[in-house]
Amino acid sequence: MRFVLVTDELPRPGVAGHLALNHAILDWLRGAGHEVEVLLVGARLHWPVEPYGLAAVAGPSVFGWGRYVVARAPLAAARMLARGVAGLLPGRLAAVLRRRARGQNFGGADAVLGSFIAPAQAAWCARHIERLRPDAVLIDTIFRAAVLQAGVGIRSVIIAHDVFFLRHRALASAGYVVHPPVLSREMEAELLGAADVIAAIQPEDGEQIRAMCPDRAVIVAPMPALPCPRPAGLARLADRLVFVGTSSLPNIDGLRWFLEAVWPQLRRWRAGITLDIVGDCGSGFNRLPEGVNRLGRVKSLGPVLHKAALAVAPLRVGSGLKIKLLDYARHGLTTVGTPASLAGFAADPAAPFVAASGELAFAAAVIRELGAPALEERALAYVERHYGTAASFARLGVALGLPQAVPVG
Repeated sequence: MRFVLVTDELPRPGVAGHLALNHAILDWLRGAGHEVEVLLVGARLHWPVEPYGLAAVAGPSVFGWGRYVVARAPLAAARMLARGVAGLLPGRLAAVLRRRARGQNFGGADAVLGSFIAPAQAAWCARHIERLRPDAVLIDTIFRAAVLQAGVGIRSVIIAHDVFFLRHRALASAGYVVHPPVLSREMEAELLGAADVIAAIQPEDGEQIRAMCPDRAVIVAPMPALPCPRPAGLARLADRLVFVGTSSLPNIDGLRWFLEAVWPQLRRWRAGITLDIVGDCGSGFNRLPEGVNRLGRVKSLGPVLHKAALAVAPLRVGSGLKIKLLDYARHGLTTVGTPASLAGFAADPAAPFVAASGELAFAAAVIRELGAPALEERALAYVERHYGTAASFARLGVALGLPQAVPVG
């Protein structure tokens, strides 16, 4: 069978949760022998010519050339080259340049939830899909839903990733300026309703979307997580915490709260405690407290997560499924997190998650878990039990019309 994914960024693991989920879906389809193609809206590449081996790529601003994706327009290529060079600069300088670039595109927005596809881009994708005639079209969030409103007439599934109006409301209520400026429940319901099937990534989101779109089929297709046991001979460091995140506003907000309100208490109670910050979130801070290490992007999360004793998830706002917590669990880590961080995971008394609200409770939970026996096997068993690929994507397979696909649960 042949499938198309419409998105604005190449699916990749280990960069951001939504990109990891999109990558997992395409990899699952391709592994089952199906043909997949990415329709890339815009030209969000790291470099003007970029290798990409997961799927064929086409788009109004890019074209595929063997295993490479190439920008069509010289001006777009020049912008990519500038962004690529900026990404090689030291973390704080790169963060300043990214903020300036975002300011040019989105004004004074503190948080960007997404950008709606332009009419010309939607029309290009619709024409390409009409020529290709795939068995089904996957749409990456409501921000690309206008492709379906152009009337492609083919089985369609929106990968919701989030309930965006709830995240918009939470961030705006906290005083942040959000892009898009307005996103209501009714707007999101209309965009979701353009698809035949809506795929939520966790059950609570699924319930919310069913209430918003009662005449649409709503399924749950969470991120799969394959266990990655710690190699023999590699020891965990007793007092090392880890946090992984992009530079999105919920990550920055939660990490700022943790460093300002929780970290001083942890250092008073356990002087040797350290925290590794992985990903672009660390570049959002000019100065980090003693004991906090800014690692930035790493080639592989495995060595970092296998050395940590405990993960933290201090997010205060957000919806969707926090995919980074599955990464922690599949590497054998327990996570201490806020209720907002832990929402949406499979209920299980042996889940490797510890909820804590408030700064003192959070600090106390971290100290308690550091002093408890390591429960790596519990974390590995949890992801194997609830987040195997077959279980995660069974209903998505039915929605896409895969042969012999049967729902579970």
